[in-house]
Amino acid sequence: MSNRRDFLKISSLASASVLLPNFLKSTGKADFASSTKGKVLVVIQLSGGNDGLNTVVPFRNDIYYENRPKLGLAKEEVLQMNDELGLHPSLEGMMNLYDEGEVSVINSVGYPNPNRSHFRSMDIWHSASRSDQYLQSGWIGRFLDSACDKGNISPHSAIELSDSLSLALKGKQIKGLATNNPKTLFQATRDPFIQVLAKQPQQKHEDHPNIDYLHKTLIEASSSAKYLHEKSKIYKSWASYPANKFGKRLKTISELIISGSNTRVYYVSHSGFDTHVNQKGQHARLLEQYDKGISAFVEDLKKNDRFKDVMIMTFSEFGRRVKQNAGGGTDHGTANNLFLMGGDLKKAGVYNKAPNLKELDKGDLKFEIDFRRVYASLLDNWLEVDSEGILGESFKKLKVV
Repeated sequence: MSNRRDFLKISSLASASVLLPNFLKSTGKADFASSTKGKVLVVIQLSGGNDGLNTVVPFRNDIYYENRPKLGLAKEEVLQMNDELGLHPSLEGMMNLYDEGEVSVINSVGYPNPNRSHFRSMDIWHSASRSDQYLQSGWIGRFLDSACDKGNISPHSAIELSDSLSLALKGKQIKGLATNNPKTLFQATRDPFIQVLAKQPQQKHEDHPNIDYLHKTLIEASSSAKYLHEKSKIYKSWASYPANKFGKRLKTISELIISGSNTRVYYVSHSGFDTHVNQKGQHARLLEQYDKGISAFVEDLKKNDRFKDVMIMTFSEFGRRVKQNAGGGTDHGTANNLFLMGGDLKKAGVYNKAPNLKELDKGDLKFEIDFRRVYASLLDNWLEVDSEGILGESFKKLKVV
């Protein structure tokens, strides 16, 4: 440390690192300033392992009913998409979108050598890694990294509506922003102590690179907080979103999109899908919450002519086993269905054939489509970036986006 002045500056910033809110610690740099009117990706994570077989029901398959004598949904109950598959009766809003040609159902999505641990499988989906590979960055974070060299970036290019940031939004150079409410985020940065630190000129501390990173993060996060707060005041939605956490977060996303925020990716989770016991009622309730939230969100975007610019991807870290368990639930499985929704799909409807229940892998569905093919399709064809550079290898794209 060169002199007493540097020591005092570094000490004050180091103290700030202890006091700063978590969102400030988890932000980096990012932004696509030229993409104000660009396409937006909204990722919805159904946490816990959604039961795909009772979400998209193979109602003509006897093997389904043999394995699920209590949990199986009858043909008369489901919302029929075609002669073979039907949606869970809680998904009426999604069925309307399906009928409008705004939903694509992709069956049997997964990866080789699947892992049934919630944490490990979610890491694989977040990082877009192989099952034998451990990465410290996420696919959306690396998407942010890809714009770093262009220099026109800011922290709010990827926002997770949450108290903490998922691995998916953590890049090698840049991290997305985690917040539940732009107003709360802005108020946190108005703290006089943080304001004083943010206004200090940036200086390079050769012996303390973490201090430089912290200071830069503080400045960028404060700037993004102000930007989002101003944007959030432009449009206030009056659509009927469900009064739960998932619905409120979708409402915030809608307001930011319609207000013209230049955020490219929004990320939100809906939890509770780990249905080992007494699944039927619980699963129906969760899907109804998802359905009502999505329905209000899409209606809001359509009313404001923005649905054509938005792609919604819904996934879960794995599906459930084909056979129900003794507790009236299902245990961790492997491959699952994935949904894409948007006003500009190239192929709507059921994208591929139903899961093959005759050829299982130790009681689990075999995957047919690697989830990284979906990511590659979204990166190349929707977000218009080079997917190979972000995913580390080339994947054949799906003709859906």
